[in-house]
Parts: sequence; C-alpha cells; structure tokens
Amino acid sequence: MSLTAPRDRAVPGRRGTPPPRTPRRRKQALGLDHGAWFLLLPALIPILVLSVGPLLYGASLAFTDSQAGRTEPTQFIGVTNFSDLRFDDLFLDSFRVGLVWAFCVTALQLVLALGLALLLDQNLRFRWLARTLALVPWAMPEVVVGIMWRLVYHQDAGILNDTLASLGLIDSNLDWLTNFSLALPAVIAVGVWAGMPQTTVVLLAGLQNVPLELREAAHIDGAGVWRRFTTVTWPALRPVVLAITALNFIWNFNSFGLVYILTQGGPGGETRLPMLFAYEEAFKYGQFGYAAAMGLAMVAVIAVLLALFLRKRLREDVQ
Repeated sequence: MSLTAPRDRAVPGRRGTPPPRTPRRRKQALGLDHGAWFLLLPALIPILVLSVGPLLYGASLAFTDSQAGRTEPTQFIGVTNFSDLRFDDLFLDSFRVGLVWAFCVTALQLVLALGLALLLDQNLRFRWLARTLALVPWAMPEVVVGIMWRLVYHQDAGILNDTLASLGLIDSNLDWLTNFSLALPAVIAVGVWAGMPQTTVVLLAGLQNVPLELREAAHIDGAGVWRRFTTVTWPALRPVVLAITALNFIWNFNSFGLVYILTQGGPGGETRLPMLFAYEEAFKYGQFGYAAAMGLAMVAVIAVLLALFLRKRLREDVQ
C-alpha cells in the first residue's frame, strides 16, 4: 500500500494548498467584516434616507386613504385604491398613451442612435466636432428643450410651419400641439431628439470595443458592409443594445417634465402620460393615496414587461 497521498486530494500543509477557512476568513469572504460595513455607512446612509426611505413611504401610502387637507387620521384601506384603478378609464387611457410613447420613443432612439453611432465611429474629418454637437441635446435641461420646441411648433411664428409652407407641403399653418392627430407624434419626435444623444454615446462606446482585427479579417474575406455588421459588429454590440434599450424604456415611460412643458397632457388627454396623471391626482386634486397606488401599479407592470423582454433576449443569446 502506497504511503503517499493521492494526487487528486489536497493535503493540509502542502505548498499551494490554501489553509482551512476560519470563521473570520468566512466573514471576510462573505463581505461581513464590521470594518467594511463601517466604511460603507457614509455612502449607505444618504441612499437609505433620500432614496429607500421615501420609496417605502410612498409605497405604504398606496394602501391608505391619504388626502391633502384632511383633518381625520389616515386610514389603512388595503387594496381599495388598486381595485379602483381597474375601473378608472382615465388612468387606463393614460397608461395606454404611456406605453405607446415609451415603445415608439425607445425604438426610434435605438435605430437613429445606432445609425449616428456607426457614422461617428468612422474616421471622418472633424469627427471630434460632430461627436461634440451630437451631445448638445443631452446637455440641455428638459425645461429648455420643452420651451424651445414649443417655439418650433408654434402655429403662427414657428419655424416648422414656415419651412413646410415655403416648401409647398402645407397650405395653412398646423397647430402641432393642440391637434388631436398631431400632438402625440409631435411630442414623440421631441422625446426622440432629446434622448437620442445618450443612446448614441453608449452605442459608440460599445463600438469602440469591437475588435478591429475581426473587422479587417471579414473585409479581407470579401464580406460587404452589411455582412460585416451582422456577423462582427452586431454580436459584439448586442449586450450593450440590450442594456440601453431596457434603461431607455424605463426612463421614457417615467417621463414627466418634457411632456408637461409641451402640452400638459393635452389636447383632451392625448399626451397625458401616467406620471403626469399621477402628478395631477396628487398635487392638483390632493389624492395622495390614490396617486401612490398609480405609481406602484406602474412599477409592477413595467417590471413584468422588462422581465419578459430580458428573458426572451437572454434565451436568444444562449441559443
């Protein structure tokens, strides 16, 4: 019988074999060291106080009858607010408008930003200037963007109507923001313009990580522009597209300031996004509990939609 230890077994004390973990080592491996928690407190406390705390308080309001100017104590009413939401036609209409807005803006942002990112990735003259100008809409506050586009869409003095009239495309000035059939497309166009730069920057950063050797090899093999994009660029860029699309959908669905400046939800609720409707319920009509229930319902629906989207995309990536 051999007196040497088998090679596939670790022998304590042998060089290269890690020592057994003590309770302190286990805590350090799990990140449970008290010193580490103490160092995290300066960053953790503001997050808990300014983010997590208000979030939990707002969620708790959804189960109460909290109202502005009410002298009686706030009562716990369970899921009554959520039951009322199912039969609130105004809220359901605003939710439909929000989904149309979010899907359209997110899709158009992705397509246009991808084209712009591919263009800016080329070795063009004055490329640095083009990249700088592409970020201008992103650097502008939403209030400034909304006021600027209100002037562009102005029925009598707007540059858009003047341009279309000079080209002979319209016979009379159009009221873009108060017309039932034009208001939502006009607001969607502004949302795409305002949010496209950040998508462009993210996609451009993703393009920088595509190996140049693969592009050159595909070019030497005779692959055309479209073939190189589908076989080399897109597979490397797909995780970035997945991430920025999910984030854009969340941001767009939660839009408030831009649409509020442009139309305030009009005409007749055609551009009333869910966040704008919840804002009116809370600060115009004082229904804090009902508005909190709207916000919680929107979070739940968007979480389900994003989970289905990500699950489908991840399955495609695995296959």
